[in-house]
Amino acid sequence: MRLRYFKFFAAVLLLTSFINADAQRPVKRRTTGSAYGNNNNTQQKPAQNNSGYGNVDTTGNPAGNSSYGNTTNQPTAIDTTLPVTVVKSSGNGLLDTVKMSLRNDGAVQKNLVQDRTPLAYEDIREDDAVFKVRVWREIDTREKINLPFRYAAVEDNGSQRFISILLKAIKDGDVTAFSGDDDRFTTPITAEDAANAFGGGSDTSKVYDSDGNVVGYQVRAKAVDPDSIYKFQIKEEWIFDKESSRMFVRIIGIAPVIPYRLSTGDIVANSERPVWWVYYPDLRPILAKYEVYNPKNMGSQMTWEELFESRMFSSYIVKSTIDNPFDIPLSQVYPNNTLFRLLQGEKIKDKIFNYEQSLWSY
Repeated sequence: MRLRYFKFFAAVLLLTSFINADAQRPVKRRTTGSAYGNNNNTQQKPAQNNSGYGNVDTTGNPAGNSSYGNTTNQPTAIDTTLPVTVVKSSGNGLLDTVKMSLRNDGAVQKNLVQDRTPLAYEDIREDDAVFKVRVWREIDTREKINLPFRYAAVEDNGSQRFISILLKAIKDGDVTAFSGDDDRFTTPITAEDAANAFGGGSDTSKVYDSDGNVVGYQVRAKAVDPDSIYKFQIKEEWIFDKESSRMFVRIIGIAPVIPYRLSTGDIVANSERPVWWVYYPDLRPILAKYEVYNPKNMGSQMTWEELFESRMFSSYIVKSTIDNPFDIPLSQVYPNNTLFRLLQGEKIKDKIFNYEQSLWSY
């Protein structure tokens, strides 16, 4: 029995000695906290980078030591002593310079389109306008009947896309673009702002020599795909003239429509809005000089002014003044049901049509 107690106390003493020896051993700490960085023996500063994709920059290097990007939030400094070159856009931008043909690009000399001018509107007296409804429509150029809006050919008068025609008219000073904050043409904007409203602008990139040293900078225009702008909004009025006993429709303004995008590039649902507005009566003389693409016969073409006046396009109503005291679009009335928006738009068209038909008795 005594031998058993002696062995027990000896084991307790041996275990205590191991614990004390381990407590006196110096503790080594990792300073970077990264599986990809260097381990030094200096004390780690408060966390500036807890990622496993780069070392914490303790040397003042703004670029960091990571192959996955900068580990600091500071932008890269630009050396103002180096030359900066502005490269003129020559790609598929919205406002690129178009080269003129040095020969007649066709078997038939075309002069009629250049001399065309739109007919003046018939005057409607205020006292004779007994019925008036304001309507906002959207044209989706992805529909087959609206594909001429996206005709991608380039001629002497520029790109034949409808958005390019609008931007060229704004750039040349023939028409004025107005801010899309409202549709009453209250705030004019510049041609540069009109083009940059689609996400344009410019980027600055470094120019390197053969040794990898930065020798200058180049400023290039950001690429904007014209085909990404495929919706247009039209503001118009339907007026019944009692003097001539007929219904007139007058387009007031045209605006390209794009949605809001997040920084990740994702589109925000139900966020489409007019970017800027163009006053249509000012635009009519310009549209009269551009021919609309005819997929069946290139020799029989109408002008864009004739297309709008003849209503040769497909559209759907997105807003009207009929039974709308709060002046809200259908997208807010039916935010999650596009089918109900289309049905309500068809009801508005039927109300306008039925008003004119109900004035006659057969």
